[in-house]
Amino acid sequence: MMKTPVLDVTNLKKYFPLKGGKGVVRAVDDVSFQVHEGETFGIVGESGCGKSTLGRLILRLIEADHGEVMLDGTPVLSLSAKNLRRARKKMQMVFQDAMASLDARQKIGRIIAEPLKVHGIGTKNERLDTVRHLLQIVGLDPETMERYPHEFSGGQRQRICIARAIALNPMLVVADEPVSALDVSIQSQVLNLLVDLREKLSLSYVFISHDLAVVEHICNRIGVMYLGQIIETAHTEDLYAHPAHPYTQTLFSAIPRPDPHNRGKKRIILQGDLPSLSNVPSGCRFHTRCPYVMEICSKEVPPAFVKETPSGLHTTNCHKGFEV
Repeated sequence: MMKTPVLDVTNLKKYFPLKGGKGVVRAVDDVSFQVHEGETFGIVGESGCGKSTLGRLILRLIEADHGEVMLDGTPVLSLSAKNLRRARKKMQMVFQDAMASLDARQKIGRIIAEPLKVHGIGTKNERLDTVRHLLQIVGLDPETMERYPHEFSGGQRQRICIARAIALNPMLVVADEPVSALDVSIQSQVLNLLVDLREKLSLSYVFISHDLAVVEHICNRIGVMYLGQIIETAHTEDLYAHPAHPYTQTLFSAIPRPDPHNRGKKRIILQGDLPSLSNVPSGCRFHTRCPYVMEICSKEVPPAFVKETPSGLHTTNCHKGFEV
């Protein structure tokens, strides 16, 4: 018998109305995927494709228009305010801008202890002990709990945000571009910390990023997002070795590879501009830029083609299936 997924997202939609009632922005449009225990599921795509909105919908930081989000079998979107507050112990978020997500007027000890206080966990002294332990886990000196956020470097501030996120021992952490604002050398340290915490605490991640090298390092499976939809999903090794969707192939062709044997590898250059989410193309949303476009692509939404690999299922939404 298979275990219940930690996260099960089904047909999730979020449309934002334009001013004057002149249409809507289809930020997230019928997205479905699952995340299993101890797994990191990556969401990649160009800026503006709906990745961050999807992360906030999962945690119900913004309300969805349609669909379902199941957290360990619990329907998140239909929870009352009281029950949602309880459920938040199981799901936390790490934001891209660490400084903006920390209260500049509070010391970090109080910031990290706040989730514990809100949920009534422990006495004041017990919470202080927990904060010291959390700081040690993320690689910071417990004595720094008396300092303010501006007294830390960018990488240290992101470690503080991670400590706050794991304070309640959650099942799921949504990490929205958590290392994009950091230097490359610091990025690797924070990524390795996230991997270590995943193993030690049995965490599951939804890892949102536009950096394909970062995603390859940390993610077990990846969903490729384009104009509000996930158009390809596969195990990381399968996706990087055999990208099926033309859009995925385009993204991966842009990755710089320090391999002398691949110097002659052709880069795929897309034609035309990225369409607006307020005016998405008919049929396949990628057909206006696709080098393999066919007549059917502009008329019909492509079905999902599924192939079983040794690593798991590989799914692509393209009329050519796996023949590209």
